[in-house]
Amino acid sequence: MSSLSHYVLRRVGLALPTLFGVTLVIFLMVRLIPGDPARIIAGVQASDEEVTRIRRELGVDRPIAVQYARFLSRLLQGDLGLSAVTRAPVLEEIGLRLRPTGLLAFSSTVVATAVGLAAGVVSATRQYSILDYLVMTVALCGVSIPVFWLGIMLMLVFSVYLHWLPAGGYGGAAHFVLPTLTLAAFSIAIIARMTRSSLLETFNQDYVRTARAKGVRRPAVILRHALKNALIPIITVVGLQFGALLGGAILTETTFAWPGMGRLLVNAITARDYPVIQGVVLTFAVVFTVVNLAVDLLYAYVDPRIHYG
Repeated sequence: MSSLSHYVLRRVGLALPTLFGVTLVIFLMVRLIPGDPARIIAGVQASDEEVTRIRRELGVDRPIAVQYARFLSRLLQGDLGLSAVTRAPVLEEIGLRLRPTGLLAFSSTVVATAVGLAAGVVSATRQYSILDYLVMTVALCGVSIPVFWLGIMLMLVFSVYLHWLPAGGYGGAAHFVLPTLTLAAFSIAIIARMTRSSLLETFNQDYVRTARAKGVRRPAVILRHALKNALIPIITVVGLQFGALLGGAILTETTFAWPGMGRLLVNAITARDYPVIQGVVLTFAVVFTVVNLAVDLLYAYVDPRIHYG
């Protein structure tokens, strides 16, 4: 078995206890949400017998340990249960909404990486200039502005006043623009700041000074020597930001009426739909774990000095 295969298996083995802990935390936290899910589903006019019947169907009338054991048993069989509201399989509910959220997170990651890298390179190569201060000020605003407020402002300008883009919904390419920009704003700022910091540190390395002394052109020094060796922390940030974008999609999807996982989670929390809440959060955890593994494997491609022994 190669060192890479052994590393992947070891990382997967380490991820399993993490995912087990996630299932336990999810299971306990959703049951700490105030309110009786059976009463909410049945309605305020429902009789006590109806509420008792729904509670029995949901399995919340049993001890917590029994409920968790039942949840784990179904999970190991690939069964996330039925939605308490729609009575549809949770896997089907997630499957219908995973693609819109995945596309939104992917497009936001691409935009954030491209713009953040470009802004960080410009800022690092023009250190302490007006352009550097301008880029870092905009980055600070991107970190500070709440996602939902930015989404509403973009909607107000480009949809209400200018009529250039749709205000919400899921459809063609035009529907992606505002949610993508809203979701990517925070990540652009983080990636730009990390790129600037990493590049400035790399500029002081001996191999960069040697390349300059040998007469290598400035763009080649920046892109081939400095940026390539500064990518490791940037890749880490991009991977983490992809996971953050999945979580940030909750507010963005709610703001733009996007039919994705975030909106499904918000509706499930409102309705106390335990199976859907557990399924969505567990899906986020699995995706985040897979992305972290992919980022670790990408290190060796970017930096050949890294070996998985």
